[in-house]
Amino acid sequence: MIPIEVYLVFAAVLFTVGAYGVLVKNNTIVVLMCIELMLNAANINFIVFSAFTTDVLGQVFVIMTITVAAAEVAVGIAILLNAYKAKRTIEADSFSSMRW
Repeated sequence: MIPIEVYLVFAAVLFTVGAYGVLVKNNTIVVLMCIELMLNAANINFIVFSAFTTDVLGQVFVIMTITVAAAEVAVGIAILLNAYKAKRTIEADSFSSMRW
């Protein structure tokens, strides 16, 4: 059996890569993908702790998190498409205000 530390280190690395992408990247599509990486890192932690404690509650949280992530992507892409239609760019720096 693989020790729990391996999974936790993997989730921490995945979360760090996602946080780096959110903080550094300028492309809003890449930022949305990095947010998804961070959510997946949290999901890995939920699943690992659920498996090691033999409790199903962590798996229920993962299903809820995946549902919220899917809704977040749908709303984020809709906002991004609307912003692209107004500004003709997807760079995050060009969206300094919500008024166009």
